[in-house]
Amino acid sequence: MGLRIGIDLGGTKIEIIALDADGRELLRRRISTPTEGYAATIAAVAGLAEWAERELGARGSIGIGTPGAVSRATGLLKNANSTCLNGKPVKQDLEALLGRELRIANDANCFALSEAVDGAGRDADVVFGVILGTGVGGGIVMSRRVLVGANAIAGEWGHNPLPLPRDEDLPLPECYCGRPGCIETYLSGPGMAKLHAAATGAGLSPPEIVAAAAAGDAGAERTLQLYEDRLARSLAGVINVVDPDLIVLGGGMSNIERLYASVPRLWTRYVFSDSIATRLARHRHGDSSGVRGAAWLW
Repeated sequence: MGLRIGIDLGGTKIEIIALDADGRELLRRRISTPTEGYAATIAAVAGLAEWAERELGARGSIGIGTPGAVSRATGLLKNANSTCLNGKPVKQDLEALLGRELRIANDANCFALSEAVDGAGRDADVVFGVILGTGVGGGIVMSRRVLVGANAIAGEWGHNPLPLPRDEDLPLPECYCGRPGCIETYLSGPGMAKLHAAATGAGLSPPEIVAAAAAGDAGAERTLQLYEDRLARSLAGVINVVDPDLIVLGGGMSNIERLYASVPRLWTRYVFSDSIATRLARHRHGDSSGVRGAAWLW
C-alpha cells in the first residue's frame, strides 16, 4: 500500500493527513467542522479527501476516525458526542461520495493504533491507548491491528464503574451515559475539576490544580493523590484483563508529568501478579495521533 490518507472527524475540527508507505507526512490540513449538520459535515470530509488527492496527484486508501463507533447491529454510527452523526450511515455515505471502500474506527482506537505503529508503543505487541480529556476513552491494538470487538466497544474502559470505591469516592457521580460512578466521571478533566471544587470550594482547571499542588496547596495535592490512585485502580483492571505490554496516555490529562512515576507505583496494589512488566508512557504524536491512526487503518 502506497499513499495512505487519514481523516480525523471531530466535533470542532476535521483534520486530514497523507502518509507514504514509511509513515512520512506528505500533506496535512485542518478545517472547522461545519455547523450546518450532518450533510454538510459529510460533504466537508469528502471534499478534503478529494483535495488531498488532487494536491498529491495520486489516489490512496482512506481511513476515518470518528468520535463514535459503527454499530454491528445497524451499520449506523453510535455513541458519538457529535450528536448529528448518531444514527447516520456515515461509512456508507462517504463510500458513495468517494467511490471506494473506506475504513472507519473510533478516535480512541485510532490514537492507540498510531502510537502502536510508530509512536510510544512501536516496539510493543499489545498496546492499550488511553484518552484522558473531556471524556475518557481507550483502544486496544494487538500486533498492529485494532481490536474492535463483537459489540464495537473494545477498550471502552471509561464507562466501567470505578473499582473499589471508598468513602472519598462517594457519592457516586452521575455520568451522562445514565450510569453512576463511571471511571470517566472521576478521571476526565471536567471530572477532576468538579471533584476538586466539591472538596475545596476552589473552581480550578486541571492545569491550575497541578500548579497549585506544586506550589504547596494541600487541597490541590490531595486532589492529585486521589486522581493518581483512582487512575491506578482503573488501569489495574485493564492490566488484569488485557495484560498489555504498554499503556500510552493521550488527552489533556496526559500532560500531568507526575502520573508516569506515581501510577505504576500505585497499581502494584491492585494487579494480580507478583511482578508487573506493563509500562506506562506518554504519547509520542500528541493530538496528531488520531489522524495518523486513521491513515494506518489500512
